[in-house]
Amino acid sequence: MIQRQRTTETVDADGHLPEKLRKTYRDEGFILHEDKKLITFAKKTNLYILKQNKYWFAGGRFKVCLNDYYQLFTLHAMMTNAITPLVYGLLIGCLFHFSQCRQVQSKGLTTKYNEDEVFRLNVKELIALAFAPLDQIITSFDLICDQFDDDANDLVEYFEKTCIGEPKRSGTGRKKPQFDHKLWNIHDRVVATVPRSNNSAEGWHNAFARRVAISHPTIVKLGEKIRREQSKFEVDMAKILQGHNIKTKKACYRKLDERITRLVNLFDPTQLDQFLKNMAANVTL
Repeated sequence: MIQRQRTTETVDADGHLPEKLRKTYRDEGFILHEDKKLITFAKKTNLYILKQNKYWFAGGRFKVCLNDYYQLFTLHAMMTNAITPLVYGLLIGCLFHFSQCRQVQSKGLTTKYNEDEVFRLNVKELIALAFAPLDQIITSFDLICDQFDDDANDLVEYFEKTCIGEPKRSGTGRKKPQFDHKLWNIHDRVVATVPRSNNSAEGWHNAFARRVAISHPTIVKLGEKIRREQSKFEVDMAKILQGHNIKTKKACYRKLDERITRLVNLFDPTQLDQFLKNMAANVTL
């Protein structure tokens, strides 16, 4: 029996990758930065394309990464009708904010969310704030808060502190939230028919995880998969320059986008509560 020798390649003590992972399949430089905290993959051409793009999309995933890396983070750009990854970052020891779903879990509300339809709708309405006009966020949040029971206080307070802004002690106005409203609100993007980063970047991460095939791969396997994604991008780019469309959305996603766009464009401030409920019915955690 012939046994295949297992590779022992890994990053060295200074965070440097094996030589085979430092270049693309076309033998072009592929490492922008590497140290003990961050390794970034991208060609200079990728950065030029990113710079020329008006809209950037970001995504991240925990499960696909090896044990020493907490997240694979990517930057994407819109190429004709497709969202394409251009920069890949492996972040080491960085604590990123989990999704609202993780907050529901950490606050011990998973069972309530799964079994209580009213509570589940209220949580989704918090997510639906992303679709409300910027000048309606505070009013909308106050409206949603009134619908939660006391056992959700920790969840609501977390959301208020990070995304809305806590009330000032003086009683007038609010403090700045950890994440400014303009960072997470996508109302104007929907009106302008710009793709929402949620579906596009996260969809790529889900597909990439399937291509990696195992959780927590070695640095060699993950690096090879990233190099392969770069090679795929170069093929897609050639097709774009030849006038081809490289990707079309599934019908179910197109219909969802159409519903969301229609609801946002029909926004009526006098029907705020109904707007939030309608949007909540079209979002998921």
